[in-house]
Amino acid sequence: MTDQFNNQNGYGQPGQPIPPAQGYQQPGYQHSCTQPVVDAQNPRKTSSGRTFGTAFAGAALACVIAFGGFTVYQNVTGAPSGSSVTLGASTNTEIQAQSTDDTLPEAVAQKCLPSVAAIDVYTAQASTDMFGRSTSSSGALTESSLGSGVVLSEDGYIVTNNHVVAGADALKVTVGGEEYDADVVGTDESSDIAVIKLRNASGLTPVEIGDSDNLTIGEWVMSIGSPFGLEQSVATGIVSATSRSQIMSNSESSGSDGYGYGYGGSSSQSGGYTIYPNMIQTDAAINPGNSGGALVDSNGKLIGINTLITSYSGNYSGVGFAIPVNYAVNIAQQIIEGKTPTHAQLGVSLSTVNSQNAKRYGLKVDSGAYISAVNSGSGAAEAGLEEGDIVTKFDGNSVSSASDLMLDVRSKNPGDKVTLEVNRNGDTKQIEVTLGSDESSQSAATQQNSGSSSSEMLNRLLNNSGSSSKNDAA
Repeated sequence: MTDQFNNQNGYGQPGQPIPPAQGYQQPGYQHSCTQPVVDAQNPRKTSSGRTFGTAFAGAALACVIAFGGFTVYQNVTGAPSGSSVTLGASTNTEIQAQSTDDTLPEAVAQKCLPSVAAIDVYTAQASTDMFGRSTSSSGALTESSLGSGVVLSEDGYIVTNNHVVAGADALKVTVGGEEYDADVVGTDESSDIAVIKLRNASGLTPVEIGDSDNLTIGEWVMSIGSPFGLEQSVATGIVSATSRSQIMSNSESSGSDGYGYGYGGSSSQSGGYTIYPNMIQTDAAINPGNSGGALVDSNGKLIGINTLITSYSGNYSGVGFAIPVNYAVNIAQQIIEGKTPTHAQLGVSLSTVNSQNAKRYGLKVDSGAYISAVNSGSGAAEAGLEEGDIVTKFDGNSVSSASDLMLDVRSKNPGDKVTLEVNRNGDTKQIEVTLGSDESSQSAATQQNSGSSSSEMLNRLLNNSGSSSKNDAA
């Protein structure tokens, strides 16, 4: 990636979104939990003393999450690939309340709490030698972190964040007062979305799914999850803003908040990037343990999956972010159907143009996304984009960097038509492009064996075709 990209998207820097702390250690009398946090990095829950021996080993995940983040669930359960599952509640009810200060929070909580789960993550304990080096697994599973999830179907499909379940060897999920073993159906690391499936579940209450494309800034919302391991907690607020986007390097998501609480997911994630387009910003409290939980509207309909916060401490500071439900459920549906999750792709390699390199190389503009390579057969190639073009606008919106263009592309769907304003040797051109899909590059990344280096897998995922590692891809 370019230096400009890294500087713009420094993970864990003050003011930058980070996943709510995933590994929060509760006081001794409380239940420990883990929650993704933005900037105060994901506090990873340390061991709470709950350790399962080999008798619980059967709950260990029967799948390996490869770079690119997708694993077929049928390896665990035998569920047929391509099976049709209806996600969300089959009914559509309206909540009648006198005011937001009186009965509305009570009514929304009553409706939605049965559809939100607490996810306990267990990992195998490694034995170490006298020098502290890892030797082998002890066979025991210890609770390491906790997050939240949202029920999508009566038989136990639950959507959550990838960073909640990344690296898990076993899962215990509590929903509707009952505890279940669960398996990972699949994940999409680049979107931070994962789907898990409860074993032997039936009669659950799926959430009603709303529409995140029609939100009003200032409208009332409620966040629901397990902050600091406190299950079935709610907090109210408003939609503070929409269309907040962020790109994060997974390698930057590790660390500590200064209190000894690590931030989850980094040790098991690849060296790739997670792209969060068009997130919902809210002041409804999102804390460690809320990651993967629900953001619902005044009718109790799911509008987002709580994922990130901006904070100096790693805990709630009034600025949280949720992945829009339309985007999240689309990814979840693909995972459940046994598909590799796909995203829109322009088919180019990019570098950021700024005033310094524009002057150095004699470029005609001093900001934008420089196309350093065009992939053969891509939408970009078919539209006539050329190496050396500088993209300055995307559907009328200014593009000042490679990361801007990457986020713009990810906000669309494969097959969408977009208009790029391009500077080519000083001339401005309007070029219409039909976006393609990253399915082939995602599949290639998924199929890499564990011996492949993260940089090699990143190049395959981004479809760089051997281009310089200093280039971004869109």
